[in-house]
Amino acid sequence: MIESIKYIIPELFIVLFTLSYLTLSVLSNGKTLVAYSNNISAIFLLLASAIVLTQDISPDPVMNGFYSSNAFTSFFKVLILTLSALILHLSDDYLKKNNLQIFEFPLLANFSIVGMMIIVSANDLLSLYIGIEMQSLSLYILASFSRDNAKSTEAGLKYFILGALSSGLLLYGISLVYGTTGSTQFHLIYDTIMYSDSLLGLQVGMVFIISSIAFKFSAFPFHMWTPDVYEGAPTPVTAFMAVVPKLAIGAMFAKVLFDVFGGIAHNWQLVLVFLSGGSMIVGALGAIAQTNIKRMLAFSSIGHVGFALMGLASVSPEGLSGFIIYLFLYSIMMIGVFAFILNMEKDGVLVTDIYLLAQFSEKRPGVSFALTLLLFSLAGIPPLAGFICKLYVFMATINSGLIYLALVGAIASVIGAFYYLRIVYIIYFMEKETKLDGRMPFTHLCILFLASAAIVIGTYNLLGVEPLTRAAAQSLIY
Repeated sequence: MIESIKYIIPELFIVLFTLSYLTLSVLSNGKTLVAYSNNISAIFLLLASAIVLTQDISPDPVMNGFYSSNAFTSFFKVLILTLSALILHLSDDYLKKNNLQIFEFPLLANFSIVGMMIIVSANDLLSLYIGIEMQSLSLYILASFSRDNAKSTEAGLKYFILGALSSGLLLYGISLVYGTTGSTQFHLIYDTIMYSDSLLGLQVGMVFIISSIAFKFSAFPFHMWTPDVYEGAPTPVTAFMAVVPKLAIGAMFAKVLFDVFGGIAHNWQLVLVFLSGGSMIVGALGAIAQTNIKRMLAFSSIGHVGFALMGLASVSPEGLSGFIIYLFLYSIMMIGVFAFILNMEKDGVLVTDIYLLAQFSEKRPGVSFALTLLLFSLAGIPPLAGFICKLYVFMATINSGLIYLALVGAIASVIGAFYYLRIVYIIYFMEKETKLDGRMPFTHLCILFLASAAIVIGTYNLLGVEPLTRAAAQSLIY
């Protein structure tokens, strides 16, 4: 057990930093370092990411079978830590302008991040549950962080109530799986499935577990919380929720399906087809009528979850690799878009109405072009990286014989292109004087342009992550 401590050094590093910072902030009444709290936390998250890159990995479970450390977990941890650091930095200016810059914000984000790292590395259903709750409890508070805003309070309350339901489904599913197999560890459950004929209780438990994870992943038909929470939460929290938890929950989804229930893939494949197809259609149709850009991106995220799930539904190494690539490129595109949204201001007041972008290109042509590239990529327009990642999951789906799911995806892509291109039309062609101030901090501009450059360069070699995603997928599939 003591020898396994080296595998959780990044998590311990963040926890020790967060508790130390919390103690210091409380003793100083939260005034000493509050102006730098986000950026200090971002630096420590980047240091933790560096630790992940240098730490040992193991082909076998560690921590008495409760934890795993391999290429798959390292890939997702580095992404989670790096993107979280960027979002904390992006949040700094917003929090100052809205009088929300208090030391608790980055600390709650840090605890949520530790929960996500536990989720990614969990090798036991109980450690998985602990990670989910640690992540979720922090996000409930962050969603309602703007206490004087009725929409923010409502968002936090809705997320908490539906999240509690999701946790109940997960616990009930875990109890059924444990009752059937006598174990909660992934590899032991997998072995039991391979050599057992009596699987009814396990299959029912599997459905409850998948339903719970689908809720956290914003997948149809468990997506109902997403638009209201994205709209009501403070924009930095929306940015965080739209990017980082998607990576952690996506990794968990893949691990549970392949590491736990891989032996009965024929039983959950149709469930994934249903979740994927429904998410793509609901996301595409739901976003059309939205004028609030945060709410539109909420429905958009539901659709993108559907596209990503096509990779898992194919039940193949190719599909799993495509799933990981999709999550990676989607997170880059979204962080670039939110670098812009966090600075949508009218007379110094932050706004989210897409029609206020009218003729924005005349005021900021470079920013408009970078944002347009990101929107084109999200729409899946070739040859940008968003098209390439969709191509990966489409090919895996077709090769698995799920032609009808690929057809649904193609239709959803065409519908989805409308609401992205509508924003481009508003920016360049809508005949209305622009209402936005157009100011952006230098680092925000850098992140926007780097994200735009990444999705252009990614058309050539997917930023070099394809070998990493293949190694990650191979470490997950037995």
